Amino acid sequence: MSSTLHKTKGVVLRSVKYGETSLIVSIYTELFGLQSYLVQGVRTHTRKAPGKANYFQPGALLDLVVYHNEFKHLHRIKEFRWSYLYEQLLSDVIKNSVLLYLVELVQKTVRQPENNPDLFAFIESALLELDKASPAVTANFPLYFALHLTAFFGFQPSVPTSEELSILDLQEGCFTNSYPQHAYFAEGTTALALRELMKVMQPAELTEIPLNQQLRRQLLDVLETYYALHVAEFGKLKTLGVLQEVMG
Repeated sequence: MSSTLHKTKGVVLRSVKYGETSLIVSIYTELFGLQSYLVQGVRTHTRKAPGKANYFQPGALLDLVVYHNEFKHLHRIKEFRWSYLYEQLLSDVIKNSVLLYLVELVQKTVRQPENNPDLFAFIESALLELDKASPAVTANFPLYFALHLTAFFGFQPSVPTSEELSILDLQEGCFTNSYPQHAYFAEGTTALALRELMKVMQPAELTEIPLNQQLRRQLLDVLETYYALHVAEFGKLKTLGVLQEVMG
């Protein structure tokens, strides 16, 4: 079966140099989910033909015309252009650190080439919101994204129905009033902050949750543990240490 042409939007997750002038790019597409593409000639750079490798930075939102064949693992791109040109995400150090954290979370959770338009819409919307976010929203944005992303993979923590349920069992993904028989739980101010963050439906609401730097660090560590418990071979997040350092 030959490849057919399709228009789709995509968010770049990763690019690897291939040969002298090309890239192999991992892109989460609106139409086909996670896909790999060989993009030829984009690393050449002359005065007449400037290189186009910058289109394939992690987090870039692109409009694509792609060749697709469901029996192939590596596809080709016929045309690409910016779907949205960021104002701050690629140049602001803090926002770029958040962006790379979000992209790595998606990379580690999305493993199969299944299309999921709702997940794509969530990722796209989050990146657009982050680009324009205030410093207060940006500071809490990684927590918001990490908590909401869990919903697309079936392990979102359940919001407690009672104030008495003050311990979050990370293995079971639910709040309880007694300590579990294992070490994976959150309590006290950490559990309380997670409970409040889970109620946030729009990023603008993040300004209403006052968190200090130490508590944010703790929450990010807890969420990394939570993902590792629910996603096979999740491992450690390479971007987490950088994010915590940059955000103080």
